[in-house]
Amino acid sequence: MALSGSPELTRWTPPVLDEACKLAIHNLMVKSRACEEALIRMVRTGHGYFWIGSPGEEGFGVPLGMLVHKGHGPAFDYLHLHYRSAPTVLAMGSQPIDLLRQMRSTVTDPYSKGRNFVNHFAIKPWNIVPVTPTIETQYAVAPGTALVQRRHGGVGISIVTGGDAGSAEGDFYSAMNWSTRPDQELPVLMLIAHNGYGISTRAERVQNTRELNRRGDGFGIRNAMVDGNDPIATWNALVEAMDYVRHERKPYILQGNVSRLYGHSSSSGASLLDEPDCLSLYEARLLREGLATAAELKAVWDRWHDALNDALHQVIEEPMPDRQHVLQHVFWDGPAGN
Repeated sequence: MALSGSPELTRWTPPVLDEACKLAIHNLMVKSRACEEALIRMVRTGHGYFWIGSPGEEGFGVPLGMLVHKGHGPAFDYLHLHYRSAPTVLAMGSQPIDLLRQMRSTVTDPYSKGRNFVNHFAIKPWNIVPVTPTIETQYAVAPGTALVQRRHGGVGISIVTGGDAGSAEGDFYSAMNWSTRPDQELPVLMLIAHNGYGISTRAERVQNTRELNRRGDGFGIRNAMVDGNDPIATWNALVEAMDYVRHERKPYILQGNVSRLYGHSSSSGASLLDEPDCLSLYEARLLREGLATAAELKAVWDRWHDALNDALHQVIEEPMPDRQHVLQHVFWDGPAGN
């Protein structure tokens, strides 16, 4: 459901948040969760080496992916994502099998051809800039694409996502500064997924406030906070933020408070933690509002579990990189003098 259309739009209208859209949000949240749980199983069964991902952030990431103005070039949105952005990319239209391919490091991995960690995306046709394992460098890069978009015009914006720990680093402050130079403001939407931890360090030991969006006050950046475990509240907050950045061509900071359901990564065990689950909360809401029955919700889970099982069986049989692939997809033209 990610937006697409004419590259020369001058006004942006988001999709209608109707019953069908609310059910689509649920389907995409389950798609993302089922995929992440399959990736964790791959690590535990020897079909992958390291997992880091996004369970608990689906309520924040899925609405973002559905609202992106998807396409290639400065007329469309650029996405500077981090390694907990699978819900956004899957909501934009990527398929779970491709994440399984990157986890297994097969030559069929479309994002890095078996060269990078799982959930490190790079999708040129959708303006998804390559994700790096380094923390928060994407904040310093986002003003670059936004500068191109400022010169181009239209409604394309640069969207950058990161966590609460990374917002304490200099890259975040560089992004705020470069986006607010007098008469040279940039259309950057800065998102903070606040899950309460930086690896194993609690957030309150790193920064003196939970309202990290208010860091923008000193730079004159409009900002807000939302319950990232509530996809409907997140949708509405993103619509407001995107409308401002797209049409005012100025930066905006939105913080979403989310959960980290399986810890930092497989290096910390990837065991389910006792935190609020955005999916359980949303399913209770759908039931309460009469938008779905328990059987219908279960059918969504069954469908994605079956799809992931089939995908894993396929990926296990796909080829791994060989020596002939080492120098493919790199900036190398052979030895000097050739």
